[in-house]
Amino acid sequence: MYDQLYYLKNKDTYVYENKTAADVIRMIAEDFQLNVGTLEDTGHTIASRVEDNQTLFEERYCPDVAERKYREHLKDKGPDLKIGHDYAFVEFVERKIIDEQFSPGAVLAVIREGQQFDTNICESTLYNYIYRGDVFLELTPEHLHEKGRRRYEQGWQKRAAKPPRGESIEHRPAEIKERNTFGHWELDSVMGTVGSNRALLVLTERLTRAGIILAVPDHTSASVVRALNGLERRFGKNFYRIFKSITVDNGCEFSDFEGMEKSCRRKGKRTRVYYCHPYAPHERGSNENMNRIIRRFFPKGTNFDEVAISDIRKAERWINSYPRKVLGWKSSEALMREYLAA
Repeated sequence: MYDQLYYLKNKDTYVYENKTAADVIRMIAEDFQLNVGTLEDTGHTIASRVEDNQTLFEERYCPDVAERKYREHLKDKGPDLKIGHDYAFVEFVERKIIDEQFSPGAVLAVIREGQQFDTNICESTLYNYIYRGDVFLELTPEHLHEKGRRRYEQGWQKRAAKPPRGESIEHRPAEIKERNTFGHWELDSVMGTVGSNRALLVLTERLTRAGIILAVPDHTSASVVRALNGLERRFGKNFYRIFKSITVDNGCEFSDFEGMEKSCRRKGKRTRVYYCHPYAPHERGSNENMNRIIRRFFPKGTNFDEVAISDIRKAERWINSYPRKVLGWKSSEALMREYLAA
């Protein structure tokens, strides 16, 4: 009916009284032998009106109507949903993404590992269903992880006022940069809200992306050295093959490179420490990514003085058991076990 009236440009004269808008449309449609569907009756009655030699319907552009018709056209144009009536699949996807903070790709990886559903779709299709807005009951694009990735300029570094006291990343072996060998870590700290004391030390293994989160009482170099001492005692003799090198930034908490390298269990060094260029976070890319994941559990402004150690351990377990695309949808924990067993 809309399209028929849309193109009705005839001019005519009509005189009517005590008619609703729906009555007027039916009257004109009958005269021009047009089909009329269901018309909503607003209840408003036009007392009397004379239309002398007027265009019966004027063509107007309505952006809201145009957008709605465009969206409806896209939906009508596409194929039937591949999930059909697989409600178990829909519920599983919603719970994994909303409650467990999985990405769509990670959910599908878990399903391929042994979950049985009638539905078999690819990652891009699942993203499309989420963005459609009419497939899932609760799941929306707002539940997804950050979609844009931060890009850091590589090949440019701002020179520091004075070079680090320790070894520069420029002297780090090339094999570490290529991520071909196990046992090379990145280290950073995550601060709490202003006025709090406790902070988190975050270690990320470059090859497996395995993470270790350590709570330290303050943001000082002495606390960093004590944390590494505790880590060395915890791993014992295995520490030296697991932690072959550690790459840090130029923060004041990492200024005691001698203390970080010195073993507390034997004579000599326990690891090698390398310092990034100033203002070059891409040189600790895995560490930066892990910090962003940690912020999902502990947003900026969190007072770590009030966070239980059990909650920190829970976040660490989630990160290490999460299947990652960069690892072929394996978890860091699984890869770590493989390298430790080798």
